Amino acid sequence: MAVRKFKPTTPGQRHKIIGTFDDITSTVPEKSLVFGKRSTGGRNNVGKMTVRYIGGGHKRKLRLIDFKREKDGVSAVVKTIEYDPNRSARIALLYYADGEKRYIIAPNGLQVGSTLMSGENAAPEVGNTLPLQNIPVGTVIHNIELRPGQGAALVRSAGNFAQLTSREGRYCVIKLPSGEVRQILSTCKATIGSVGNSDHALESSGKAGRSRWLGRRPHNRGVVMNPVDHPMGGGEGRQSGGQPRSRTGLYAKGLKTRAPKKQSSRYIIERRKK
Repeated sequence: MAVRKFKPTTPGQRHKIIGTFDDITSTVPEKSLVFGKRSTGGRNNVGKMTVRYIGGGHKRKLRLIDFKREKDGVSAVVKTIEYDPNRSARIALLYYADGEKRYIIAPNGLQVGSTLMSGENAAPEVGNTLPLQNIPVGTVIHNIELRPGQGAALVRSAGNFAQLTSREGRYCVIKLPSGEVRQILSTCKATIGSVGNSDHALESSGKAGRSRWLGRRPHNRGVVMNPVDHPMGGGEGRQSGGQPRSRTGLYAKGLKTRAPKKQSSRYIIERRKK
């Protein structure tokens, strides 16, 4: 995986850095795993705008991704590595031995023709999904469940990985990409390896138009509004805007928003780095 830079033939090309598509082997998605994706444009069921700065964008098709990997003991062959417009990572099409087809998040180093397996008896190799209790301590993992059978909820975006650091009774201790260290039940599943397309963080859009293609409309800062529109608005000349806060008055910096008695807080050993 690498990135491409361009000669500054236009203002948009000058700062544009995009990923290469060398690893992609198919440009047409599997028809049985695709359906149309409705976009709201930030409107609710009566057409009223409820979320600002959303609208437009290229039409997309939604790929059904298998985050549960519950076909234990059935081997699968990687048929293609594909682009997915709905996520930063690449996806891989699996052909199972019983004839079923499924998409998964493509981990780093996965090759077309590789054989994957899930379940307790699977080997701890890249792309295989196992319960945390069967994964060796120190292994790099992604696609981690929070509850058994729920499906992967953590570490799913491009280039991310977590690490299984130790075991404590019924729980495994996981270090997450944010720096948070937390306990997760040993019966939850995780996939071996890190998420692919790790150079995604190096990409630069180069122009505002690429944001419009992604469905992002121009965003107005609070300090340029009037006092009636935003708590940070108003003032003669250019003003700093005061304490950073949202349009509804909620502080944007320094205010803890996590519920103080949240049930899952007892599983967090070390909070994320600030």
